[in-house]
Amino acid sequence: MKFKILSSLLLLLMVTSGETYALDRKQQKEMVKVHNQYRSDVGISSKVTWSKKLEKMAQNYANKLKNEKSCNMIHSQTKGVGENLYWASPLQYSTGETKVQQITSKHVVDAWGSEKADYNYSKNSCTKGKMCGHYTQMVWESSIEIGCAKAVCADNSQVWVCNYYPAGNYIGEKPY
Repeated sequence: MKFKILSSLLLLLMVTSGETYALDRKQQKEMVKVHNQYRSDVGISSKVTWSKKLEKMAQNYANKLKNEKSCNMIHSQTKGVGENLYWASPLQYSTGETKVQQITSKHVVDAWGSEKADYNYSKNSCTKGKMCGHYTQMVWESSIEIGCAKAVCADNSQVWVCNYYPAGNYIGEKPY
């Protein structure tokens, strides 16, 4: 009985702290799988693998964006580590109620992957006025480890962070 009360209190503390949004094993596997599909599509044979160290870094930074930056999308500038950020608004109802959107790992990676349409490999550049750096980081051939996490903000929006090692997106270099 004592253990049950303690475990219930611990669970309540974790839920109310707002720091319990780590990706579960299924989401992690999906992140790796979808990244590797984009890499395979352009002929990259090296696959990314999941890194607990990068996951922890990503979770710490997602929590920092939540707690200190009002979930504004600001890159961490961590040396040697690549980073992709994703933000999702809350579902908002006419009553004013908001809920967290059910966003999948695949949805996040596909959002970054959609930038492929704006990337010109032969010129190694993005279409003018478009973004493609999320995509090129995903398919950066030497980036072989990833770790990702998310945090849900006070307004029920969410921020996702993926870290890549080693970093990619070097000016003047092609991703593969």
